[in-house]
Amino acid sequence: MIKTAITKNNNKINLIEINNQNYDKTILIIGVFHGEEPQGEYLINEYLKKDLSKIKNRLLIVPCLNPDGKALNKRQNANGVDLNRNFPTRNWKVTENKEYFGGNKPESEIETKFITEILSDYKIDAILSIHAPFKIVNYDGPAKELAEKISEITHYPVQADIGYPTPGSFGNYAGVERNIPTITLELPEDESDETLWKINEPVFDYLACEY
Repeated sequence: MIKTAITKNNNKINLIEINNQNYDKTILIIGVFHGEEPQGEYLINEYLKKDLSKIKNRLLIVPCLNPDGKALNKRQNANGVDLNRNFPTRNWKVTENKEYFGGNKPESEIETKFITEILSDYKIDAILSIHAPFKIVNYDGPAKELAEKISEITHYPVQADIGYPTPGSFGNYAGVERNIPTITLELPEDESDETLWKINEPVFDYLACEY
């Protein structure tokens, strides 16, 4: 554990680092942006059970970014903010839509600051953010080739545009404005955790060992 934060409801957010000293690239993996999308944490925890002593890249892993939302089984955090609309992007704006409420100002939330600090402290070469339920590989920034590779592994279609506006999104912040290849891996919600792991385990292996 190299970094932690305490949320409004006194839950911990953890950043885990795994590297073999002579690493090549640095990959950031994030689970549970939205509390009702817990699948990412399950996949990450399954991956952490593996023998990772021979991975090529350094992994920075946040298993659960939104533990308050997860405990409440809701999209937003304990303040009612959609973390994926709270990043300090050029297109951030106050929205009246409560489901996608991005806060009264950008980067107002503990969870958002946790991620922006990681991006300030480390040179990140690629990002995998795990969501649900669209069963697509969405990407931002210079990540088309990586998205196509992940699509080849999972057979989820590549989709550059999620289909609706996302002001203040992490993809805009990291991918578009910081030019970091950023993948939003949207898992289907109608498959078991075990099935999702079987399909997506090679994605983790690829990012850790081949990318």
